[in-house]
Amino acid sequence: MKIIRIAFLFLFLYCGLLNIACIESSTSPSEDPLILFDSNRAFDILKKQCEFGPRPPNTDAHRKTRDYLFSELKKYSDTVTLQPYTSDVDTNSIPPERITLHMNNIIAEFGNDHSDTLLLAAHWDTRPCADKDPNPEKQREPIMGANDGASGVAVLVEVARVLKEVPPPRRVIIVLFDGEDYGKTGDQMFLGSRYFAKNMGKWKPDYGILLDMIGDKDLQIPIELFSWNANREYTDAIWRRAQKLGLAPFQHKLGDAIMDDHVPLIKAGIPMVNIIDFDYPYWHTLEDTVDKCSPKSLEVVAKLVINIIYEGL
Repeated sequence: MKIIRIAFLFLFLYCGLLNIACIESSTSPSEDPLILFDSNRAFDILKKQCEFGPRPPNTDAHRKTRDYLFSELKKYSDTVTLQPYTSDVDTNSIPPERITLHMNNIIAEFGNDHSDTLLLAAHWDTRPCADKDPNPEKQREPIMGANDGASGVAVLVEVARVLKEVPPPRRVIIVLFDGEDYGKTGDQMFLGSRYFAKNMGKWKPDYGILLDMIGDKDLQIPIELFSWNANREYTDAIWRRAQKLGLAPFQHKLGDAIMDDHVPLIKAGIPMVNIIDFDYPYWHTLEDTVDKCSPKSLEVVAKLVINIIYEGL
C-alpha cells in the first residue's frame, strides 16, 4: 500500500511538472521578439506610406505621413517627439527658386532605464524629382519611394511594436529622418541627419544602425564602405551576426561608399553603420513602387536588428 502511494505521488509530481512545462512552452513563443515581428504588418506600413503619394517636404502628403508615423509610434512609446527644423534650398524648377523647407525628425524612445543607447534610423521623406528615370520627360516628377524611404521606416515602426511587447535590455532611440532625399547636390540632402547630429542632446547614442532601401525583392546587402572605414570592428560584427543567423542577403564583402544619413553621425563621433541595398534598378525613378518590394526582405533585415537589440553584439 505504501509503495502504491509513493508511485501515485511520483506520478502526480511528474504530471504537474509536465503541465508547467507545457504552459511555459505554449507561452514562451509570444515573448520571443523574433516571432513577434510581423512582416505582413510591416509591409502594410510600407503600403500605407505610399498611399499618401510622393512625400517630399512642403507637400500635403508629407504632412499626412508625418502625422501617421507620429501616431503609430505613439501607440508603442509614451515618449515620441517631433524635432522641427527648416532649411533653405533650391527647387527642381527651371530656373530654380529658393524656398524654405519645413521638416521634422520623428523620435521615439524605449528602455529609458538603461544607459547603453542604440540608435535605429531611416528616412521618411521621398525625392521630389525622378532624376534617374529613363524617360527624360518624367525626371521632374516626384517618386513614390516604396523602397527608398518607406521600407526602412516600415521595419522600424513594426520593431517599435515589438519593443512595446518585450521591453529591450538597452535604451533604443528610433529616429525617422526628414529631408534626406531633397536636393540636387549633397549639400541639400541628408538635412534631417545633419540637424540631428548637431542637436542630439539627450538622444545621443553610443552606436547606431541606419536602414535604407532594404525592401527590394532581390535583396543583396554588401558592407557599405563608409561604415567599414569608420568603424571596422562594429561593422564586421553586424555582418558576422547576420551570417550566424543564416541571413543570406547579407554578403560579407565590401560594397560601395554611399553618402547617406549615417555620414553626419559618423562625423559627430557616433559609430554608425548603413544597411543598404544600393544595387536597385528603380532608384530615383518613377518605378520605385510597392510591387518592387517584399515582406520577406523586410523580415530578413528585422531579424538582424531585433537580434542585435536583445542579444547585443
